[in-house]
Amino acid sequence: MKKLLYILFHRSVFMALALLAQITALAVMVFSFSAYTEIFYWCCILMSVSAAVAIVGSRMEPGYKIAWLLLILPFPIFGGAFYLLVGGGYVPKRTLKRMQGMLEKTASTLKEDFKADDLLPLGGDAAGQASYLERQAACPAYTNTETEYFPLGDTAFPRMLEELEKAEKYIFLEYFIIQPGVFWDSILSILERKAAQGVEVRVIYDDFGCMFTLPRDYNETLIKKGIQCRVFNRLMPVMSLRLNNRDHRKLLMIDGKVGFTGGINLADEYINVRERFGHWKDSAILLEGDAVWSMTVMFLTMWDNIADWDEDFERFRPPASPVRPWTGYVQPYTDTPLDRETVGQAVYLNMIAKAKNYIYITTPYLIIDVATNTALCNAAKSGVDVRIITPHIPDKRYVFEVTRAHYPPLLEAGVKIYEYTPGFIHAKNFVVDDRFATVGTVNLDYRSLFLHFEDGVWLCEAPCIRDIRADFEATLKASQPCSLRQFKHLNILLQLYRNILRVFAPLM
Repeated sequence: MKKLLYILFHRSVFMALALLAQITALAVMVFSFSAYTEIFYWCCILMSVSAAVAIVGSRMEPGYKIAWLLLILPFPIFGGAFYLLVGGGYVPKRTLKRMQGMLEKTASTLKEDFKADDLLPLGGDAAGQASYLERQAACPAYTNTETEYFPLGDTAFPRMLEELEKAEKYIFLEYFIIQPGVFWDSILSILERKAAQGVEVRVIYDDFGCMFTLPRDYNETLIKKGIQCRVFNRLMPVMSLRLNNRDHRKLLMIDGKVGFTGGINLADEYINVRERFGHWKDSAILLEGDAVWSMTVMFLTMWDNIADWDEDFERFRPPASPVRPWTGYVQPYTDTPLDRETVGQAVYLNMIAKAKNYIYITTPYLIIDVATNTALCNAAKSGVDVRIITPHIPDKRYVFEVTRAHYPPLLEAGVKIYEYTPGFIHAKNFVVDDRFATVGTVNLDYRSLFLHFEDGVWLCEAPCIRDIRADFEATLKASQPCSLRQFKHLNILLQLYRNILRVFAPLM
């Protein structure tokens, strides 16, 4: 009974009912007025035609265009109005101005660290990628930064606690999901103690990501413990494109000296204390050295944006790091959906295009756009060994089906696809030719590539690249290969279901 009452009165239920009521009211209003007023009817038709023309002429990804056109054209009276409310991609001038200001502030803070030209001796492929991230995302490439790769959340967890205990000045955390349990409670205990000692502790979490894991006023709970907290993009029961823009980043920085990122959220399934969907396979990377300053600036710009502050970043700049032996190049990067630059997608496409020998990918979802599909197919057809590992046990059944719907064209081109049989793989890794790799939060799906705030670390000639490859090869042994034959003779209803899901995947 308690569980039933919890579900019935959960804020997600109120959100869903409020949005459904708005959609219903909009539909009723539009159809009612159009039935009685010829002028209104033709205005609706004009609105839908205008929306369709705008979609065709826009810079949207082709799959996104097709999905919206298939919604608008059969329902011209209602479709145009609905698109303008939730799918138009309009960003208010005030938001654009603020985002531009954030980018300019980031660039001015980090410009002295820009060194893409230093990668020229390693070849144009390396220098070109580094230059792109510096120019388009204001994210410098660094040396003098040690990296350590963790193939599981289980191994990253104790190291995170160890580094948190060393904090002297500040601790910054930014996560999509936080959930009370062994993982979060262990971290929270340290945060409380450090805050009491005078360490500045700040936390950002996404309201949608924590809808089912935290109470709505959890930020107030943290503030009472001496921890500064901000909630990203509070959920409001109003139809808006902003509902799609989530903070999917996972960042932990300590004193500007040590930073963590990767696929791991702060919940117990990520360290296999709680079992969900079998064994949870994830990854993380630790940075220690100069590159952590760039990650710190990422956090501070997000904090400024949410809190409406104008932070003095310089007061958080760490002293110069001790000189280390050669560490390769380490380039943390971030992606925002509001600047029209798809940084996460560009990093992946550049790595695929430059591969000569192999591309190894782990991803929880394989819901790829036309450009990524074409790039992977072309690489495989050119003789590059392209291998992708996805989960065998899904977290969401419909997402699993649409992922499998994307297999056949890739398999036909020679891409090798495997499913991780022990459970769910949540790692988002690319490793290419033993020279380049990226570890971060960017899934191979439309939401990560085009709608979410994301982050990652691009690596060039870094020693930990061999560990990322070794982890992929070990994971491959626990995965089963997929063959084209499996998908050639499917039940016609299942095939239809998958095709429909694939068409509307950009809107999911």
